[in-house]
Amino acid sequence: MTRYLITGGMGFIGSNFIRYMLHNHPDARIVNLDKLTYAGNPENLKDIVKDKRYRARYRFIKGDVCDKKIVDKAIQGSDVVVNFAAETHVDRSIYDAGDFIKTDVFGAFVLFEAAKRHKIGKFVQISTDEVYGHILKGSFKETTPLNPRNPYSASKAGADRLAYSYHETYDLPVVITRSSNNFGPYQYPEKLIPLFVTNLMEGKKVPLYGKGKNVRDWIYVLDNCEGIDIVIRKGKLGEAYNIGGGNELQNVAITKMILELMGKDASWIERVKDRPGHDLRYSLDCRKVGRLGWRPQSRFKEALERTVKWYCNNMAWWKPIKMGEFRKYYKKQYIGRNGK
Repeated sequence: MTRYLITGGMGFIGSNFIRYMLHNHPDARIVNLDKLTYAGNPENLKDIVKDKRYRARYRFIKGDVCDKKIVDKAIQGSDVVVNFAAETHVDRSIYDAGDFIKTDVFGAFVLFEAAKRHKIGKFVQISTDEVYGHILKGSFKETTPLNPRNPYSASKAGADRLAYSYHETYDLPVVITRSSNNFGPYQYPEKLIPLFVTNLMEGKKVPLYGKGKNVRDWIYVLDNCEGIDIVIRKGKLGEAYNIGGGNELQNVAITKMILELMGKDASWIERVKDRPGHDLRYSLDCRKVGRLGWRPQSRFKEALERTVKWYCNNMAWWKPIKMGEFRKYYKKQYIGRNGK
């Protein structure tokens, strides 16, 4: 039996990872610690709670990773900690960076301290390709210096390097994953793919930044979950691992693919002013994690089609979100809605 503390497990990637681990590892016991901010949705794991195959191996604790007492309670008895807890949306970080610094950096610090006290067997810090900044040619390697260009990616870089420092200073058994743009079911609809799909379902245009030439590498969320799982089992302590899908596309190209899948033409694109510090291109060299035996299993077009269908078939999941906090936030402050 392996006991996991998953933080931020009601979010997009975290909830998919919990479902993946329970399904693929019958010996896994999971505690999910989540504050339930706007992007933490209990509906993401409603099926797990109801399924008798899984519910005995799953427990949820509502709490903030910045709260030492709650973290100490949640981490007790854990063998592995996987930290997904983070504020993640660039646009929001540009508008108000404070929550990002608090959750992404200070929250990670509280977790590292708790992991040190409780002598955790392995700590996985979930980072992002955005910590590297952008690259016009070639691909980022794990040894590439970090050069974040917006408050969100800077907060993730801070946690990334703090994790490494705890390994070097205190011998905390840390590994770090840096993944590219994830997509799939249960992604909060302020991100590019779910925003565009749900907008089109509502008869609204899709807001595309500038000329749409920014390039992102897309990975289906379950491929990333498998990559994280392999890093947990085989990753070398103190090391970082890039996890990318190998699907580099300009935003305008993926927009047109979504439009085609939804039976719409280019007249549904609304050009909006580009956001400040918008990274031009991300690209990951993933040979290091490949040597652990991982490679993405999903074909991009098939995974995108599957994702579009999921949002089309799950209006009851996303409609309340777009009618609630999402609507209030973007009515108050419109800063575009493209990418991470």
